[in-house]
Amino acid sequence: MNFTKMHGIGNDFIIIDDIDNKYLGNEGDMAKKLCHRHFSIGADGVIFVRKSEIADIKMLIINSDGSYAAMCGNGLRCFAKYVYDRSIVKKQFINVETGDGIKKVKINDYHGKADTIEVNMGRGSFMPYDIPAKSDEPIINKTISENNKIYSIISLRMGVPHTVILGNLENFDIHEGMKIENNELFLEGTNVDFCEIESKTSIKVKTWERGAGPTLACGTGCCASFLAAHKVGLIDNEVIVHVDGGKLNIKLIDDDVYMIGESVEAFTGSICINEK
Repeated sequence: MNFTKMHGIGNDFIIIDDIDNKYLGNEGDMAKKLCHRHFSIGADGVIFVRKSEIADIKMLIINSDGSYAAMCGNGLRCFAKYVYDRSIVKKQFINVETGDGIKKVKINDYHGKADTIEVNMGRGSFMPYDIPAKSDEPIINKTISENNKIYSIISLRMGVPHTVILGNLENFDIHEGMKIENNELFLEGTNVDFCEIESKTSIKVKTWERGAGPTLACGTGCCASFLAAHKVGLIDNEVIVHVDGGKLNIKLIDDDVYMIGESVEAFTGSICINEK
């Protein structure tokens, strides 16, 4: 099987061209095997490129533990660069079908290749039934207890469930996210974002990803952290989000969240997927 390894500010993915649905129904098992960093290629997730009946192209993403993810911001940028650079969809504006609906992507071209990529991530929701979470009111500055600590949380859906904890990053161990992910409040678990406000236009984020664990970057996590901090009045309408793998520009226009950043093709190759 041919593959391409890509990353968006360190959040890495294996891209597989599956226009013919050759691997349909086997995605979870494939992802668990291919994403193993010692016995296979290694990645945070696998992205399958497929035909769409409602958009230009369809993206299916599977986490490294084999679970399905409705949406992934960094993955979407990698996906967009992959289909653009290979002329699968050679358009400046690409509509991509995802598990969280159709996402609009703008390609900034440089000598025939995708350079920076702008994604309309849509509108986040603080409504508990969208997250989904067991609460009668929005989860904003709610306290929960895990890891023998008390956390003040803000939860929302930004493509997938996210729970944001504001504070100094030095006060948190990223692995604290493991138990918070599975707190009984969240019906389908949650991604966990630790967010430090540097200024009105700059924040730092570390994310524990549901189904993947710690990653160098999480696009939806950066957007969720931005929305949470904006909701409580701590930042402006446009910020730079710093993560371990780099930085993203996030801005709010007419209640829609836009994410702008690069994606990088690391290498291509082939692998025998039938070997035990």
